[in-house]
Amino acid sequence: MKGLYSLLFVILIPAISFSQDRITGFDFATRSEVIAQNGMAATSQPLATQVALDILKKGGNAIDAAIAANAVLGVVEPTGAGIGGDLFALVWSADKGKLYGLNASGRSPRSLKLEYFTDNGIEFIPAYGPLPVSVPGCVDGWYEMHDMFGRLPMKDILQPAINYAREGFPVTEVIAYYLDRGTRILSEYPNIKEVYMPGGQAPLKGQIFKNPYLANTLEKIVKGGRNEFYRGTIARAIDTFMKKQGGFLSYDDLSRHHSEWVEPVSTTYRGYQVWELPPNGQGIATLQMLNILEGDDIAAMGFGSADYVHLFTEAKKLAFEDRAKYYTDPLFSSVPVTQLLSKKYAAERRKLIDMNKAGKVYDAGVIEAGNTVYLTVADKYGNMVSLIQSNYRGMGSGMCPTGLGFILQDRGEMFCLEKGHANVYAPGKRPFHTIIPSFITKDNKPWISFGVMGGDMQPQGHVQIVVNLIDFKMNLQEAGDAPRIHHIGSSEPTGQQMTNGGILLLESGFRTDVIQKLMTMGHKIQWDLGGYGGYQAIMWDEKNKVWFGASESRKDGQAAGY
Repeated sequence: MKGLYSLLFVILIPAISFSQDRITGFDFATRSEVIAQNGMAATSQPLATQVALDILKKGGNAIDAAIAANAVLGVVEPTGAGIGGDLFALVWSADKGKLYGLNASGRSPRSLKLEYFTDNGIEFIPAYGPLPVSVPGCVDGWYEMHDMFGRLPMKDILQPAINYAREGFPVTEVIAYYLDRGTRILSEYPNIKEVYMPGGQAPLKGQIFKNPYLANTLEKIVKGGRNEFYRGTIARAIDTFMKKQGGFLSYDDLSRHHSEWVEPVSTTYRGYQVWELPPNGQGIATLQMLNILEGDDIAAMGFGSADYVHLFTEAKKLAFEDRAKYYTDPLFSSVPVTQLLSKKYAAERRKLIDMNKAGKVYDAGVIEAGNTVYLTVADKYGNMVSLIQSNYRGMGSGMCPTGLGFILQDRGEMFCLEKGHANVYAPGKRPFHTIIPSFITKDNKPWISFGVMGGDMQPQGHVQIVVNLIDFKMNLQEAGDAPRIHHIGSSEPTGQQMTNGGILLLESGFRTDVIQKLMTMGHKIQWDLGGYGGYQAIMWDEKNKVWFGASESRKDGQAAGY
């Protein structure tokens, strides 16, 4: 009988080990996609998703719903978003049959000169305080989108965010974690405790959190529009506060701000067109990596194989060296986008990869002359919005203007202080940006709107989503839930250089034998609990005329439709 028990134990172990198995799809932990006919929204917080659907049901379109959801996220997820930050969007217009790109990122203070940093012995712009603050572009981005495509009045669009700020909302689990961490870092800066630490601490999971100052600010924006934020009482309050903090962002900087509609850039990947926004963002790193990967049979390697992880990592290293050298505000330095995205250039870069050995140092290519939130919304008319918005470093600079209820971003930290560098600091210049929305078309028709949050994880995440969908044939939800790769330590646009090949972070789910093989190839492997992004996506099924939605489990998000 004792032997029988031992035999039963051995037989039962595999069933216990793979308890996350599903009757369909891949065997890692995942769930079904959301499917609906009339509209779909996927955001990083369920309340924002529900608001987006409410706007669609009231007769608004995807653009109205995206603005409303973004405004709500600034209230309920201040650890990643807010009107003190920047915004980028890709908008598919069903009427025009065209993809539009919006760069709503702000510029550096005009009164702050490069010499200030050198004269004070500052080698890198600090993460917090008044020095990294640049003009917040979010609100102007909302109005640009609304002027071009909106249907409902802005009062209706922003009212849900005002209501949640005024009446309160229950804080969700992951956001509660980041609120605690963020306020610990920023608590000594003015107004942080008053706004974000009621009762002396950050709100816990399930507690009701109110932000009446932010409600007042949003109501002012409803009444006065973008001019209230950039030229009215809000702008003057920001100016006064920054002067008291010894900062440089001024009323003049705010009043001069404007967003830009830009042409999206793309590359083909196995018959699909993958779209990103051009610099000052890092979106073209995604396209460069895909160009390199396209030269190999990824599907034959298999998901999670050592060969695939190795090839992906080396492609990332190559693209990020170009990212560090060439990506910048194109108004200040010519960015060779066409050459960086050429298939010929990718083929030359691919030759540098040794499939048996990890590269320790790569140089940028030679070019010939010549904590963030992501959301996506689709409507019954066929419009789709891919939108990303961020404070940077979670809650931003710590500069919380008195009485306004939000924190100003710290994107200026991303400037380099090395003279001659493409991304060197200059007055009135947009910094290198990490936040990027993405979009995929097939035969000039919309297919998928998606994004992955999280600093330098974003282009890496975009590539993995595309490969998971196209090479490994995962569905929309599986593509986001699959275990992820995150390589850190490449050269940066701020001037830091890659040393000894960087570090390869692998999410739980990769086999031990794969990890061992990667180590023998020279990769420095490190397990890491977080930092793998936050994914949302919407896909159009042309055959069945339905929307598919997905939102991963790494954050508090939700995909929902009707």
